[in-house]
Amino acid sequence: MNRIFTALMVAAGLGTTALPASGQKTVNIAFGDFDRWTVREIKESGVIGGNVRYLYEIAPGDTIKGDTPYRRNPKSPWRTSNVMAKVSGITKCSATVFPERRGDGFCARLDTKMETVKVLGIVNISVLASGSIFFGEMLEPIKDTKNPLAKLNHGVPFTDRPTALVLDYKFRTDGSANRIKATGFSSQKTVPGQDYADVILLLQKRWEDADGNVYAQRVGTANERFGKNTPEWIDGHAIPVLYGDITGNPAFRPQMGLVPDERAYWCRNSKGRMVPIHETGWAPEGERPTHMILQMSSSYDGAYVGTVGNSLWVDNVKLQY
Repeated sequence: MNRIFTALMVAAGLGTTALPASGQKTVNIAFGDFDRWTVREIKESGVIGGNVRYLYEIAPGDTIKGDTPYRRNPKSPWRTSNVMAKVSGITKCSATVFPERRGDGFCARLDTKMETVKVLGIVNISVLASGSIFFGEMLEPIKDTKNPLAKLNHGVPFTDRPTALVLDYKFRTDGSANRIKATGFSSQKTVPGQDYADVILLLQKRWEDADGNVYAQRVGTANERFGKNTPEWIDGHAIPVLYGDITGNPAFRPQMGLVPDERAYWCRNSKGRMVPIHETGWAPEGERPTHMILQMSSSYDGAYVGTVGNSLWVDNVKLQY
């Protein structure tokens, strides 16, 4: 690992562990053991019951009371899909990510579920929400269901070249042949095809033009989808990071290709505006990234599409070198 990257990892409280059998080593991602969580205590609006909801973030242990928008703790790269929304003056929370006891510590459980808000004459919304944890920011409060990717600031600065993403996981699904699409303001639709949990890591070399548009070349790609019930933990599962143009690699799958603009990740540019990240091509062999996108989700097909009841558990997320 380069010296700058190693220094940053140490400063962030990350450790290095050797694996004697293979000569490889792993680097712990900050808070990737999911043993520390910040709890948000928010009272929803009285017109929908005034219930107190608890939203969990992967960050130093703390409790935050009130409907204050959450900003990612600077010590943690993680954000969750747990979110506070304010629609038509109504405060509503969505909770799809939870800490769950595992041995002497905790893991993260990601659920796909339906969130519903009904107030006669004011609002009637049913939204399918999939549990997701990712590197970056969520822009709160959420005020509508339009263009959900534009509400996520995806990725963190990163300049190294790991060989694999390593994690413990298990997955539960009913194996339905179809999925549900529920965006909130239109009727629910059936979407053909089985649902999968999704783990994706993208390494990008980003740059910005004079107008604030952000572009990127794809440096590295790691992706795996889980579709079978795995009731027992799979420990130390490694997902290889493939570099350069991987379209000719036997391991290539369509979802590992360059991200089209209509599904682009978004980021905050140097001018403070949220803009899409335009992937322009594959980076040359040996190129170093400037940013890492890392996301794990209980459903794979983006916002509002999935199978209710899916759950993905993850723990001990690391990078292998």
